[in-house]
Amino acid sequence: MTFQKPRQFHIHGLTLEGRSFRPSDWAERLAGAMSSFRPGGGGGIGAYIGYSPYCVPQVVDGVKCVLVNEALRDIEPMAWEFVMNFARDNQLRVSEFTPP
Repeated sequence: MTFQKPRQFHIHGLTLEGRSFRPSDWAERLAGAMSSFRPGGGGGIGAYIGYSPYCVPQVVDGVKCVLVNEALRDIEPMAWEFVMNFARDNQLRVSEFTPP
């Protein structure tokens, strides 16, 4: 059996029309909402202190993004759907990310 690494996706802070998404802290808010989803089933009392490794805000080429790891789907399918629906509902660009 071959192990396949989970894919990763960038949700870009640009709409399909090329406009910047607002509010300006949207990436931090989205990643913060996902902060409790961590390896091992939870973060316990300190989960609010940092971001989940499955949903991390970043800046790519000067544009705010959220890097979402597909492993989130295995941990909590509803959280994965929430994040991906957020991108779709707000017409944000999504691209697969392949680490160098």
